Amino acid sequence: MDNREEVREFLTSRRAKITPERAGLPSGSRRRVPGLRRSEVAALADVSVEYYAKLERGNLAGVSPAVLEAVARALQLDVAERAHLLNLAHAADGSDVLTRPRRRTTQWKAHRSLQWVLDAVTAGPAFVRNGRMDLLATNRLARAFYDDIYATAGNQANLARFNFLDPASRRFYPDWDQAADVAVAILRTEAGRNPHDKDLHDLVGELSTRSDAFRTRWGAHNVRHHGTGTKRFHHHTVGDLTLFYEGLEMAAAPGLTLTIYTAEPGSSHEEGLRLLASWAATQNVGSPAEQSAG
Repeated sequence: MDNREEVREFLTSRRAKITPERAGLPSGSRRRVPGLRRSEVAALADVSVEYYAKLERGNLAGVSPAVLEAVARALQLDVAERAHLLNLAHAADGSDVLTRPRRRTTQWKAHRSLQWVLDAVTAGPAFVRNGRMDLLATNRLARAFYDDIYATAGNQANLARFNFLDPASRRFYPDWDQAADVAVAILRTEAGRNPHDKDLHDLVGELSTRSDAFRTRWGAHNVRHHGTGTKRFHHHTVGDLTLFYEGLEMAAAPGLTLTIYTAEPGSSHEEGLRLLASWAATQNVGSPAEQSAG
């Protein structure tokens, strides 16, 4: 993931999304690009056309925060896109960014107190994941909830790999396209935040090679912060579930997210989670702490 190429494609793709009307500019005629012209972005950011062209060629090294913020405003970037642009600029400022060796991340394991916290959540799936979408720690209900992922060793407990390479994901995610978009946006965000992660490079390479759907989405350069919302699922044992989720960044472990799913109180989906918990007990599905204790 060459930094200059990343910058170029990200800025170009964001520029293509902004119409003149949306930017408050006259549309005119004979427009050869789907969005704004470089000159229009330069004018909105109050920089010269030559300077903006240099930025869009991928050269963010040494660019001031004020200019980055002006470009972000001109391109109407959201919070996640702004953060991604800053991450790309930070990577560009490293003189060894193109030569620094990629590193594998050290194996992370939940400490006992965190696992106790997860196990204390009994009404909904609770789990910890990293930016590569590896499931690192779960409670009993999350282990049962993601039973399809653990059933196939090749998934390696990775949500993105399951999403794009396992046919079971098409059933598990009724809104599969939306789930696929989110998965790729999370990986793209992590690539900007941690550009030297060898495991992430390997995962992106694998998915790009084996999945046209992933490769197309990866090329869109969309990013997002995945904090709160609602999702639909179909579990092979309890059927349809509509769940609310909250994702919390872990202060003690930057880059990791604790996510908890829950159902509306009194709803059929809450009953579905209770049935799932009962099924998990009969199948002896437990968290790592429960399994080791057993």
